[in-house]
Amino acid sequence: MSNAVRLSGHSGSSSQALVSGAPRRYNETVGAPALPQEPMRILVVDDDPPSVKMTAFLLREEGYEVLTAPNGREALRLLERELPDLVLLDVMMPGLDGFETLKQIRGRYGIPVIFLSAKGETADRVMGLELGADDYLAKPFEPAELLARVKAVLRRTEAYALGSDAADRIEAAGIRLDPLTNRAELPGGRVVELTPIECRLLHCLMRNAGRVLTHDQLLNSVWGPNYGGYPNQIAVYMRRLRTKIEKNPDEPVHLVTVRGVGYRFEMD
Repeated sequence: MSNAVRLSGHSGSSSQALVSGAPRRYNETVGAPALPQEPMRILVVDDDPPSVKMTAFLLREEGYEVLTAPNGREALRLLERELPDLVLLDVMMPGLDGFETLKQIRGRYGIPVIFLSAKGETADRVMGLELGADDYLAKPFEPAELLARVKAVLRRTEAYALGSDAADRIEAAGIRLDPLTNRAELPGGRVVELTPIECRLLHCLMRNAGRVLTHDQLLNSVWGPNYGGYPNQIAVYMRRLRTKIEKNPDEPVHLVTVRGVGYRFEMD
């Protein structure tokens, strides 16, 4: 196996991206007239009617199509019929809470998820991120901040759907990563499922193999410019990635911490 990093593009990426919950709004036929844009659909899952009403109003004012569900079980049933571009998910709901709902979503779909919760302690944020949420916003929040977070997550998803270096398959150190399926094939053939954020983070590190990337560089590349993030946010995702990628997560070979600076993907 060569130590080179290999990139390979996808063909027909728009139809494949649909499966992972990416936007479905573009006519990509060369030379074809532009078609009207279909609004992005956002599913709001919350058992508090006033919160749902306010959030739905804000989103509709920005031109989004809004679907709602009062609890986790109804949200999962709705996801079987619809494929929204984003889920806004409350944590404290009766029956199936937000954390359990996210676990089931991640087992079936690659749709981005933002937690909106009154549980704003660091431990709650970390748990949400560890379960695979794309972002976590504590209530009460400013409407402008919610809309900014929504736009940032959808912009990242859209960039991957439309194709770029970050949407190409990549191979390094015997690990083959496919961003459109969010799967990594490890040496020996074992395939692991990744969340969208885990996949983007691993892709960023792999395509910069051997180079140290700072906390800010990773936030800008994976979450987007001007995203502040939370303390230890990168560390949470790196810990999850190591449990999936490394033979011994406590002694990583590829996903290496450069203390006080950032992280590096090491080749064999």
